[in-house]
Amino acid sequence: MAAAFSDRFSDATRQLAAAATRANRLALENAESMFGVQLKAMERNLTATSGWLGELARSEDAAVTLSKGAQLWQDNLQRLGQAQQDMVGLGLQASKAWSELAQGYNESTADANNH
Repeated sequence: MAAAFSDRFSDATRQLAAAATRANRLALENAESMFGVQLKAMERNLTATSGWLGELARSEDAAVTLSKGAQLWQDNLQRLGQAQQDMVGLGLQASKAWSELAQGYNESTADANNH
């Protein structure tokens, strides 16, 4: 009787450790993806802004260059907005994966308890 309890406890512990490892892996993958999205948006904005600043420095017609700057500002905001939307999507995907992981863990635990 004690051996059966010990085996069931060991199995449950193993399943919990596997689920925790998978949850941590999902969290790390999600964080890496979100960081990559933010970094790419920042890189694009900085590249565009530095190009515009170089143009401003060489420009003889500041009014035209400043109007291009207003368009650049709008483009940069759009890129940031798109990055935020992408991050929300990544967060939703991660939440779904964690939910599936928890559901699978609960089902496997219930199956183990029934046997």
